[in-house]
Amino acid sequence: MTFSLHGQAVSGGIAIGRAHLVSHAILEVAHYQLRERDVAAELGRFDKAVATAGAELDSLRAEASVPGAPAELSAFVNVHAMILADPTLTDGVRELIRDRRCNAEWAMVQQMQLVVDQFDEFEDAYLRERKQDIVQVVERVLRVLQGKQRKLARRKAPTGADDDLIVVANDLSPADTIQFKNLKIGGFVTDMGGSTSHTAIVARSLAIPAVVGMQHARPLIQDDDLLIVDGTRGVLIVDPDAGVLREYRLRKTELELDRTKLKRLVSGRSRTLDGEHVELHANIELPQDAERAREVGADGVGLFRTEFLFMNRDELPDEDEQFEAYRSVVKALGDKPVTIRTLDIGADKEARALRNRAGNRAAPNPALGLRAIRFCLAEPQLFLVQLRAILRASHYGKVKLLIPMLAHAHEIDATLAAVEQAKSSLRGDKIGFDASIEIGGMIEIPAAALAIGMFLRRLDFLSIGTNDLIQYTLAIDRTDEQVAPLYDPLHPAVLMLVAHTLHSGEKAGIPVSVCGELAGDPTLTRLLLGMGLRTFSMHPAQILEVKSRVLKSNIAELAPQVRRLLRLEEPAKIREQLDRLNGVAPRADLN
Repeated sequence: MTFSLHGQAVSGGIAIGRAHLVSHAILEVAHYQLRERDVAAELGRFDKAVATAGAELDSLRAEASVPGAPAELSAFVNVHAMILADPTLTDGVRELIRDRRCNAEWAMVQQMQLVVDQFDEFEDAYLRERKQDIVQVVERVLRVLQGKQRKLARRKAPTGADDDLIVVANDLSPADTIQFKNLKIGGFVTDMGGSTSHTAIVARSLAIPAVVGMQHARPLIQDDDLLIVDGTRGVLIVDPDAGVLREYRLRKTELELDRTKLKRLVSGRSRTLDGEHVELHANIELPQDAERAREVGADGVGLFRTEFLFMNRDELPDEDEQFEAYRSVVKALGDKPVTIRTLDIGADKEARALRNRAGNRAAPNPALGLRAIRFCLAEPQLFLVQLRAILRASHYGKVKLLIPMLAHAHEIDATLAAVEQAKSSLRGDKIGFDASIEIGGMIEIPAAALAIGMFLRRLDFLSIGTNDLIQYTLAIDRTDEQVAPLYDPLHPAVLMLVAHTLHSGEKAGIPVSVCGELAGDPTLTRLLLGMGLRTFSMHPAQILEVKSRVLKSNIAELAPQVRRLLRLEEPAKIREQLDRLNGVAPRADLN
């Protein structure tokens, strides 16, 4: 029987294939009492399972470091290894086994729930989703204890056109997804997850169609069911009829041809039909991502997030460690610019190395608390070390310094003073750096966009962080299922703030880029071009498709159409005009 399910689209494309169900060990845990004399043996069984799971992660770490594997995978495996080694989890299990004389599986699920409940209390959506890392580590140990298979099996592909495997799971860990590059995986769907979950991040980096947050897909699907995953619309079709199957096969072929054509654009310049040059930069998380930016012909790095150096460790990175990480990216990009964002962390982020720091206290609303530049200014010595490391890296190429979450003039002034202090200390140590390094600020708070003048007078460039700007403007947490439908990048207020920032920058002669998800959405490329954007920054996997849109756009024609669109206040009319802007004719829903 044909039916469809809807979830959150997190990685575009179409996959057609057979369902491969991944077991959910936590749901299959039994509870039984032990005899007193058996407790020691049960503790030994648990310790052996933890050791085996640790060895598996070591093996996966080696797999994740081979050429061609997405850089995000290695970082995710490291996170899981640290969680497994954290006594908060394992010591609690041992205590339950001893005190309650219960089996290890049940004790582990109980301890997991205690830890996960702490994460549920956090207000920050990203941090709440990190509880899934705890769950995935527990799943790994449980599968060892239960003697269950822990790898996706190589199966003989069914005959015919639909021979991909579609992985269906309650959730998938980054370690699970490492196997995807070795198997013919067409796509995957999960009951859990959101747009910022590791599953979603890995899906995008591997360019695998994926839909997450399906809620109840796993119990409704059987092994070898024929599935269609539409990662663009967030739709899963089970046992499609001949007509739907034929249409989606045609769409899939067209998409594959388009992707092949896109590879030819790597070496070409990004220029519109009427001769306007548009810069396409890459957002990167790790130094290894720099190579991926080069492979797709990025004009530079528009956002290098530095949090990876501080997360999931007990010691703060020293100046030399930070310098080496920054310099490796700068040298990899050659003469292309690298924009390094200072630490965006605070009380809401899990950073063991920052315990007992100003941002470690429990905040009633962490998203509005001591984070990003507020945290750095409250920790001047930590900030000075990072600034010195970034300045030292500027000696080896074109580095730009980006400050997140600015909202007040005094924050900008204090930041500029800290930069001058870092420069002075480097001069005293006779260490080279770029004395004329450009300093910019992120516009991600509505107040910053509305009071743009104080930024333009003090900074060399601006970068609009649309993810936070939308959430703060609409008071919407886009990872919260209950309000996610209200998260609308095309809300008139959001468009007004972006347009106002771009126009103000152009008028003042100050460059403005966009580094949020809007920049990587090809359906919004022409809208942003018409608004005046000339510098986009996005995930490397999105660059070629956006470049294709740029090459087919005429800004002279787009600008007046966009001005008319920005005068609209009804979302439905805005979307209708956007479709016209993209040359999309209304068409009937295939379902």
